[in-house]
Amino acid sequence: MKRTTLDRSAPQRAGNFLIFGIAIACAGTVAAAEQPLYTVLNPTGNPPPIERRAMAPRPPSLSGKTVYLVDETFDGGDKFLQQMQAWMAVHMPDVKTEFREKKGSYAADDPDLWKEIKSVHGLMVMAIGH
Repeated sequence: MKRTTLDRSAPQRAGNFLIFGIAIACAGTVAAAEQPLYTVLNPTGNPPPIERRAMAPRPPSLSGKTVYLVDETFDGGDKFLQQMQAWMAVHMPDVKTEFREKKGSYAADDPDLWKEIKSVHGLMVMAIGH
């Protein structure tokens, strides 16, 4: 009788590949755990809701009023407002003008300036760049 032996090399190879695959997966997990963790933020953000406000009513006349010419320090805004002030002095002599520079940027609050304007029931023209 002839004796036959089974070739166990194919199942053994499959088992070896399985063990090798598990080892690679685990090594990848360990390597990933050693990598730095980054937090990414969405740069578009969520803008706050906008509160709509009505514009201030226009006075019937500027005669006898004080008009504040407010510069927010954008390039050339001061020159424009000073030219406006000189024009008003010639063409509207009954209107008092006051030139002021606003503290901070356009969006920054300047409560001292607003208080001064309100105290004389003044009107305001603000030179905003762009």
